[in-house]
Order: sequence, then structure tokens, then C-alpha cells
Amino acid sequence: MGVPTVRRRRLGRKLRELRAEATLEEIAEAAKGTFNVSKLSRLEGAKTAAKATDVERLLDLYGSLGRTVSPELRAALLDLTREGAKRGWWQSYRAVLSPVYEDLISLEDEASSVRTWQMGVIPGLLQTGEYARAFMRAISMSDAIEERIDALVEVRLARQAVLTRRDEPLKLWAIIGESALHTRCGEGVMRDQLGRLLSLAQRPNITVQVLPFDASPHVGQMGAYAILGFNNLPDLDVVHVESLTSALYVEDAGQVAVHGAAFEQLQAAALPVDQSAERIAQIRNTHDS
Repeated sequence: MGVPTVRRRRLGRKLRELRAEATLEEIAEAAKGTFNVSKLSRLEGAKTAAKATDVERLLDLYGSLGRTVSPELRAALLDLTREGAKRGWWQSYRAVLSPVYEDLISLEDEASSVRTWQMGVIPGLLQTGEYARAFMRAISMSDAIEERIDALVEVRLARQAVLTRRDEPLKLWAIIGESALHTRCGEGVMRDQLGRLLSLAQRPNITVQVLPFDASPHVGQMGAYAILGFNNLPDLDVVHVESLTSALYVEDAGQVAVHGAAFEQLQAAALPVDQSAERIAQIRNTHDS
């Protein structure tokens, strides 16, 4: 059996919340044979992939039991189910992607917003190809990266299509530590990268702030992360945290809320948007052309 994806876990967690205090036996009695409760147990435990028809039956059942199932929540859970069955462009790169990275790409594809804090690196959704290549080489602990790097750079750039998609482009709010802007990556690489930052920041769905060197101690010093949001339904938000050798998802609603509050503190500590653009432009001029 494969490892449950974050999508399955999010769906299962929300179905469990909707079931509330009712036991599986009570649900079976209420369902009157219209739904197999053993399947419900597997769905809640993220042990099996859900079908849209099953989720629709469950939501109808929970509605009849007095649970609050708003049209927005129904649509979000059904989208979550259908997206899980859809083949994404990234699946053709499975030979070079970890399951956690595949999850991230699929979540970005579904998300309506991303709030990301990066202390020492330009966020992946804003990177140029040459910057991405230099950074991947720098953090790889194996020479084998050269066998995969072209494909990984292609993936990095393809992910960015969510920012310009025709229907509801992803809303990105990126806060970047000033140190990331001073990195030396080879001739012209950082100048081009900062130029791309300035260009993308002019889009109405993209906000970029810089947290300056001289900021007071702040919560972002505990590490980088990204919060993926889904159509103003905070119950479905998830936090992505990456380290040198692994990545994980924070899915507990309370912990996700803490990361959201921390991001608000970082917004307040960072330079305003116009001053951030000025700082990026100033630093860009210090890099070789």
C-alpha cells in the first residue's frame, strides 16, 4: 500500500470532523445501507482514494444529520477528491520527484493562495532557471544531482504557471530575508533573478516584501515555511516545511493557525511593498551585469 498523500489526509480529517461525535455504527444506522461504513473508516484514515460519488453521499448524509456543510465546503471537498484522480503534468517527471514534492506541486496547482517566508533563498515560484540550477547544485549532497538537474529545473519553472493561469491565478505573498538577495550565483545570475522579482511583483496577484538585515529578532528566525490556502476555507489550509534532507506538512488546524499568525508578524516586520521594491532594485545594482 502506498503512503497516503497529504490530499487524502486533508480529506479524511475533514470527513472525520464532520462525523463529529457519531460512531461508525450510528452512521451505518443513519445511512440505512446507502453507504459502506468500512469504506468511511478507510477514507478517514487516508487508506484509500475517495470517489466523488462517495464524498457526495457522505456530505448529503451529514447534512441530514444536522452537520453544517456549506456550498463552499462541499465544492472544495469535491474538488479535492476529483483533483486526486486527475493526472497532472508533473507525473511525467516521477523518476526525479519525491512523493512529498509531487504533493507540493499538486497542492500548488489546486491552491488559491500561497504565503511563503524564505530566509536565505528566493521562493521557488519566483526563481529564474539559472538561479534554480545554481541553488540546486549548492544544496545537493550528491554528485548524482547532475543526472537530474535539467529535469528538476524544468519542473521548477513549470510550477510557476499557476501564477499566470487564466482562471484565478494563484495569489502569492512572499516575504524574503534580505540576505537571500545578496547571494552570489555566477555572472549575471542574481541580477537577472532580482530583475525577475521586480517584474513579477508588479502583477496584481503577487506581493513581495523584504525583511531587512537590521530587523529586530523575529519569529521567522525559527525557519522557512509556506502556507497553502484553498478558497478562504482555513480548515483546508496546509503548511509546507522543508529542510536539507526532507520535507513535511503541518496539517493540524491549531498549528496551521500559529503559522498564519507568525506570517502576520513577519508582514509587519518586513519593509512595505514599495520600499521592498526599492531595496531589491538597489541590491540588484550591486550585482555584476
